[in-house]
Formats: sequence, C-alpha cells, structure tokens
Amino acid sequence: MRTTQTTKKAGAVLLALLLVLSMALAGCGSKNSTSTDTSKKEITLVVGASPTPHAEILRQVVGDLKAQGIDLQIKEYTDYVQPNLAVQSGDIEANYFQHLPYLENFNKQNNTDLVSAGAVHYEPFGLYPGKKKTLDAVANGSQVAVPNDTTNEARALLLLQDIGWIKLKDGAGINATKQDITENPHNLKIVEIEAAQIPRSISDVDYAIMNGNYALEAGFSVEKDALAAEKADSLAAKTYANIVAVKKGDENKPEIQALMKALRSEKVKKYIEDTYKGAVVPSF
Repeated sequence: MRTTQTTKKAGAVLLALLLVLSMALAGCGSKNSTSTDTSKKEITLVVGASPTPHAEILRQVVGDLKAQGIDLQIKEYTDYVQPNLAVQSGDIEANYFQHLPYLENFNKQNNTDLVSAGAVHYEPFGLYPGKKKTLDAVANGSQVAVPNDTTNEARALLLLQDIGWIKLKDGAGINATKQDITENPHNLKIVEIEAAQIPRSISDVDYAIMNGNYALEAGFSVEKDALAAEKADSLAAKTYANIVAVKKGDENKPEIQALMKALRSEKVKKYIEDTYKGAVVPSF
C-alpha cells in the first residue's frame, strides 16, 4: 500500500517538474521570438524638397512610412542646384522639387547620374501682373521676367506664345530659347532672373512668369492672380510633372518604392486637390 502511494507521489512530482520545464521552454521561445521582431532596424530615408508644396506633401506620408519601418526625414532647400548635388554625393537619398527636363539638363551640365523614380504632381506656370495689371496693357518694350534656367525659360516662352505675345521657331518646343523667337510684335524685353528671385522682383517688371512652387511661397494663386496660365492639355502639362529623383540604381530600392506608393495614394491626391485648388495638380 505504501509502495503504491509513494509511486503515485513520485509520479505527480515528476509530472509537475515536466510541466514547469515545458512552461520555461515556452517562455524562452516567446522571448526569443519577441527579441527577433523588435530587432528590426528602422530605415532612415532623407528626402530633399522645396518648402512649398513639396515638403508639405511629403509630410502627409511620414506616418504611413513610419508604420512600414521607414523614418522619412525631410530636408528643405530653397534653390534648384543643391538638392541634386546632395543626392549625387549621397548626403540625402532622394529629392522632390523638379521636373524631368530640368533633371536631364542638370545631368548634362553637371556630369551627375540621377534618374526619376516617378512623377507626383504638376504645377501650372502663370503669368502674373507686375507694373501692368492686365494683358491688354502690354505695350512696346514691356518687360517680362522669366526663369533663367534652360528648361524653365523654354516653358515660359511657350506660355508667351500660347497667349499670342511671341512666336517661336517651328520645332523649338521645350528646348526654346530667346534666339528661337521669330516674331515679337510688342518688342518684349525678356528679363532672365533666377527662379526663386522672381517673386521678389515682380514690382520691377511689367509682368512675371513664375514657377508654381515659388508663386505659392510668395502668396500668389494661379487661379486668382495669374493673368494667364498653362492649360491642362498643353505640351508643358504633359512634360513638366514634378518627380522624385534618386541616383541611378536606387529607384528600385524598397524604401523608394514605398515612398512612391505613399505619394501616389488617394490620401495624397485628396490633400493636393483640397489644399492647393488648382495651383498643384496630381499627376496620377
């Protein structure tokens, strides 16, 4: 009888020990699994951008990328040169401020190797009043300020042609320069100014053609203030969509692909349409 009771007690103790050991092992496995999950490193993605609207648009996807383990950091630039040089040197991973013709021309002039990861939006160029307040007020020798970089100056000249103030040589298109002007009935004086400086110089000229982002920063509305603007079906609208630029080969990196997917979401499309009301137009 005692032998049977002793055997039962020993079995119970052994069962309890096995249960404790099993729970301990399960606990270790759980800790190891948790440790593995939390050991994933967050990816830092630094993107250079013009303050308006590019940096504002990027801020809309910070949280979305954070949820995917990507820490989006936005570095603002106020010119069109440094953000490209920063991508080329590896100081930042990408930038968002320019259109493809500008990037291609920049590559040629600076021996850089940057490519587009995709288009996000389009900013209509506008002709804004300076000393003269209406299109009908244009006179012989009127001064028109235009951006001094090659691609944006061509875009400004195309707008002047669209409103009938000049005529360009056939085929000049997006490569047009002042030398391609074949007719200039008002003898317009084309004043070339660095794009960022045009809003500050508008009171010194009769009219000014401005990039959309610089017009926005200066408080101009293409809908309310522009005397003329690029049409949605114009050559410019099809050509000058603003892109995310990266070093060649980086466009397929997962974090860049995640950025592009976030920027082309319905959420961002609605934000652009609600916020900029025609001054910025989604390209997707």
